[in-house]
Amino acid sequence: MQTTVTTEQEVRAPAGSATRQAARGGWWSPRGWLQQQLPRLVLSPTVLITLVFVYGFILWTLYLSFTRSRGIPSHEFVGWLNYQRVWNHPRWSVALHNLAVFGILYIGLCLALGVLIAILLDQRIRQEGALRAIYLYPMALSFIVTGTAWKWMLNPGLGLEKLFKDWGFANFKFDWIIDERMAIYTVVIAGVWQASGFVMAMFLAGLRGIDQDLIKAASIDGASLPRIYRRIIIPQLRPVFLSAVVILAHLAIKCTPTPSLAVSWDGAPPAPP
Repeated sequence: MQTTVTTEQEVRAPAGSATRQAARGGWWSPRGWLQQQLPRLVLSPTVLITLVFVYGFILWTLYLSFTRSRGIPSHEFVGWLNYQRVWNHPRWSVALHNLAVFGILYIGLCLALGVLIAILLDQRIRQEGALRAIYLYPMALSFIVTGTAWKWMLNPGLGLEKLFKDWGFANFKFDWIIDERMAIYTVVIAGVWQASGFVMAMFLAGLRGIDQDLIKAASIDGASLPRIYRRIIIPQLRPVFLSAVVILAHLAIKCTPTPSLAVSWDGAPPAPP
């Protein structure tokens, strides 16, 4: 009797499975094949465009760097000549130093301010939406607009220094932008002002995704709020930290319009009017 029951179950199971598979449309049917391939079909235009217009042009630019191309592409191969010109340029070491200073300070300050502002907004304060919009607004501005605006504000002849002197602070001095040793730090100020709001939004989204039961359990156990953030919340934001560092490193390398507006083309800071 036991053998009979088992055999009936074994017979019925494949039949039911085949029925469900037929109702859904098997992989061999056009409908089943379309359901399986639909994600690939939807993503394929984006992948193709990215491959051609991002990585394709990266490879094309890399190829042109080994030719005698100027404004118009040239296919005359010159090898490493263009790179040797760059490496032997007297400003090459200065450019690397400025990039290192700017990148380290830019990434570090953006992360610090972004985490701090996100933690403050995570306390469910009033007007949180308005504050988020205010902090995010600078990211909507282009590097050129940001560089131009900060050049005006930091210019001793018409910016902050002139404003404080007009208010009666005759000894106030803030001329970093015309000091070749301090000009790079004015670029850091402009860059951090623009990007810290975006980093704040990333960390705020990460904070809102943390399981609140863990925080409640820690509070019940007597953990203080700073300890909860340091031992529970911040460690769970490691993926957000990684994403923020990658994005900020990319922005630090590509934001040449900002420093080019803060200093003149020959590398010297602009003189006040």
